[in-house]
Amino acid sequence: MQFRLFSFALLVLNCMDYSHCQASRWRRSKRASYGPNPICKGCLSCSKDNGCIRCQHKLFFFLRREGMRQYGECLHSCPSGYYGLRAPDMNRCSRCRIENCDSCFSRDFCTKCKAGFYLHRGRCFGECPDGFASLEEMMECVEGCEVSPWSEWGTCSRNNKTCGFKWGLETRTRQIVKKPAKDTIPCPTIAESRRCKMAVRHCPGGRRTAKTKDKRKKKKNLMERAQKQHSIFLATDRASQ
Repeated sequence: MQFRLFSFALLVLNCMDYSHCQASRWRRSKRASYGPNPICKGCLSCSKDNGCIRCQHKLFFFLRREGMRQYGECLHSCPSGYYGLRAPDMNRCSRCRIENCDSCFSRDFCTKCKAGFYLHRGRCFGECPDGFASLEEMMECVEGCEVSPWSEWGTCSRNNKTCGFKWGLETRTRQIVKKPAKDTIPCPTIAESRRCKMAVRHCPGGRRTAKTKDKRKKKKNLMERAQKQHSIFLATDRASQ
């Protein structure tokens, strides 16, 4: 009886060991069909010359090119310039079709541009479009400061007066319609001035008129003084004769 029990135990252990070996073989065959070659990591089937042919379910198939040679790889994420495209048969890495794009979400939508380019609505630009400002730390274009059109030029004036001078300044302004997305983005100037010629040179009844009267009075005094000196000269000349 003991001998029968011992034989039955050996039989059970052999079956368990056989099942474990079969499962291990199945897992190894699922991992790769070509030996311990590092290029076959993550492959379901692999070739010594062409690398991976089929990848595990969660990995992406990437066809790498080196000169005239190309071989397949199975990657967790696609390299720069490619995006992951999932499909029922096999996930693949597809090339971004956007110019100057470093990484993309889909074929026509970039998520990161190459160095020196700004990201704007899935595209890459050397300079941000009109109405948008560049964030240097993010290399992205965001909504800038929106301003209204310029007003008409104001009245030419100087020292808050519109007369009494030959030249003055005239000013025009515009309003901030929409503030920028971030406080660090500056708004364009909202006021500017330029030199202008005043329409009225002399102010009526003003400071310039008083100066004119003073000049006339001085001129009159000089004339009277000259006449007086001339009279004295004539009297002296007659006395000497």
